[in-house]
Amino acid sequence: MSLVTSTELFKKAYDGGYAIGAFNVNNMEIVQGITEAAAELKSPVILQASAGARKYANNNYLVHLVEAAVELHPEIPIVLHLDHGADFATCKSCVDSGFTSVMIDYSGHSFEENIAESRKVAEYAHEHGVVVEAELGTLAGIEDAVSVDNDKAMFTDPDQVEEFVKSTGVDSLAIAIGTSHGAYKFKPGTDPKLRLDILAEVARRLPGFPIVLHGSSSVPQEYVKIINANGGALKDAIGIPEDQLRKAAKGAVCKINIDSDLRLGLTAGIRQHFTEHPDHFDPRQYLSDGRANVKAIVAHKIVEVLGSNDKA
Repeated sequence: MSLVTSTELFKKAYDGGYAIGAFNVNNMEIVQGITEAAAELKSPVILQASAGARKYANNNYLVHLVEAAVELHPEIPIVLHLDHGADFATCKSCVDSGFTSVMIDYSGHSFEENIAESRKVAEYAHEHGVVVEAELGTLAGIEDAVSVDNDKAMFTDPDQVEEFVKSTGVDSLAIAIGTSHGAYKFKPGTDPKLRLDILAEVARRLPGFPIVLHGSSSVPQEYVKIINANGGALKDAIGIPEDQLRKAAKGAVCKINIDSDLRLGLTAGIRQHFTEHPDHFDPRQYLSDGRANVKAIVAHKIVEVLGSNDKA
């Protein structure tokens, strides 16, 4: 099987009441951990690369790592997606280099500018058989080149979604309903709640249309504790409750983005390994522990949050 687009995957997910996990990749171990878990659980999966990942690992390395995963796991559908493409040129570059899905994130601009840039990307991508995700509303938090202060974040306005989708021709829409980027999403003692009412209204206005949630890591506390117990200093890292993500996945949400959880798992494995084996210096030893954590996290998300197991 070759890399696929998300078109059929999202249709099945929407009708089946589950979501596809979109996991950010930065290196070989993360790609391996994600795809091994997905293959064992017979789940479709989206591997996505941010601007930071493409700068760190080089776009060509990332593309070939994902292509290697496709060769090793032909039994599961794999999408290669650009996360938070900043402009048309970035999206075009990824379309031209083999990505099967791209996101244009012009949500920080005016509604009219967002429409114009998203339409330009959609027209080019569709000519090359690639699907497009865009964003309405603005998430708070930090992820690579994306940084938005809390006071600048905005919920998606359901009154705008029909015009936006019709005017741009995009294939899926990321909306802001209370998720945020990074590991520090909420303060201790708060009761995080997603605006599922906004999601329901968007779904009512766009029946059958795939919705995407960004900033949806739950920041598992067991890995935060391991990191802090082994020399880390992650204070007050709190994420999105998984039960709310599962509710969203049973509705119109077809794609849920997960990044910080994988970083935490990889880091926890490496830190714990060095504490337990201070004499080790072989990357294959400590990276194996980090990779095992990534695989365990992805397996948990597929079964307990996404519901995409046995859907390949």
